[in-house]
Amino acid sequence: MRDDLIIRRESPRDAATRELHDAAFGIPQGRRESVERELIRGLRSDGSVIDELTFVAELDGEIVGHVVCSRASLDGAPSVGLGPISVRPDHQQQGIGAALVMSVVASAEQAAEPVVVLLGDPEYYGFFGFVPASRLGIGSPGDWEDRYFRALTLRARRPEMAGDFRYAQAFDRIV
Repeated sequence: MRDDLIIRRESPRDAATRELHDAAFGIPQGRRESVERELIRGLRSDGSVIDELTFVAELDGEIVGHVVCSRASLDGAPSVGLGPISVRPDHQQQGIGAALVMSVVASAEQAAEPVVVLLGDPEYYGFFGFVPASRLGIGSPGDWEDRYFRALTLRARRPEMAGDFRYAQAFDRIV
C-alpha cells in the first residue's frame, strides 16, 4: 500500500466518486451510468447511506477509491451493508480497496455495529475475516451462491443476531 494514500470520510464535495464507479464497473450497453452509480444515488435519496462508514481514498488530491455503507436490517434489527466499493482501474491491485474495507471494519467496530454484510469475492473478502453469512444463521436476500453472500461479525454481535438480511430499499429497485 502506498504511503501517500489518505483514507477519509466522504464529504459532499467528493463528486468525483460518481465517475469513479462508472470507470471501475463500466457502463452497461443501453445505460448512461453504471448500476453502482444508480444504486448509490438511490441510497442517498432514501437516506440509507451511513456517513460514518462511507469513505474515499485519495492520492495526490485525487479520489481513487470509494466505499459506501448503507443501513440494512438483520431480522428487523439495524445492520450494515457494505458496497459498492470501487477503485479507479489504474490504481487497482495496490491495496486501496483493502484500506477502504479495513476503514469500514474499524469504524463499524467503534460504532458498536454487530455485523457487516456484503456480496463479494470469497477469496478477497475472506482475507478480512468475512465468512459465508449462512454459517452465522444470516439468510440471503438474493438467489446468488452462498459463498458470495458474506458477513463479518464484530464485538457487539450476540449469537441470537441471526435471521433474514435485507439490504436498503434502493437495492430492490436496481434492475
